Amino acid sequence: MAFRILHISDVHTGPPFNPAAAERLIADAHTLKPDLVVISGDFVQRADFAAQWRAARILRERLPEPQLVVAGNHDVPLFNLPERLLNPLRRYRQQISPDLNPVFTAPGLAVVGACTAHGWTVDGGKLYPNQMMALRQRLTQFGPDVYKIVVWHHPVALPPTYRRKRVTISNAHEAIRLLDELAVDLLLCGHLHISFVGNTRDFQPNVRHGTYIVQSGTTTSRRGYGLEHGMNTCNLITIEHDGARVQHLRLDQHGDGFRPFAEHWLPRQTVTVTGS
Repeated sequence: MAFRILHISDVHTGPPFNPAAAERLIADAHTLKPDLVVISGDFVQRADFAAQWRAARILRERLPEPQLVVAGNHDVPLFNLPERLLNPLRRYRQQISPDLNPVFTAPGLAVVGACTAHGWTVDGGKLYPNQMMALRQRLTQFGPDVYKIVVWHHPVALPPTYRRKRVTISNAHEAIRLLDELAVDLLLCGHLHISFVGNTRDFQPNVRHGTYIVQSGTTTSRRGYGLEHGMNTCNLITIEHDGARVQHLRLDQHGDGFRPFAEHWLPRQTVTVTGS
């Protein structure tokens, strides 16, 4: 039986949040009735302001359950330096989720989240050893018959057409090797505010398994970039027995809601995990 995931990202409550896009997202999400909602970070624009966290919490509560969510770099305070360095995800834990390494399972499917956000950079991210250990512990318990999805905020590589000066995970090569070691089928991320589908083989050809990369653009802010400038997008992903179908959805400016504008078929590769 097919399993459907609604993947949204870069919510950014607070300027430049788009309330109309948020309302349409909520309505369309309940119409689509996904089996899981994934939110890959950046719930707020500035984590220093309580009102933005309240808006983010309310938005999350209005979306369908179940959900799997991870933090982004905007979910770390910018102006409160002590909190940024010593307890950067305090408000995220209080308002969104106390779990930085969430896990969702269904028959034949495992979705595991990790946190790449931290307080030592404004824009960048890193997969720290404790996050890598958590991913190993969770994913090695699933056999090769289980379709494995990892969710974090920052990309491991920039799409070929991307022209803005933004950064990936600082230890991207190590992160790609970890995904390959664990035979992860799909990586869901955001951060760049554009839709993209690729494979880790495109950026590191010597990997054995290869992990598909699926990025969501910004779903509810006015900061879409590149060809998605000013647009709101998300992904509808259907996991089937032999692969995944990814539909990029874009908010129609004439009021017809989030509608498909591109589709990709990602055939599954079966490779046994090599172990840590």
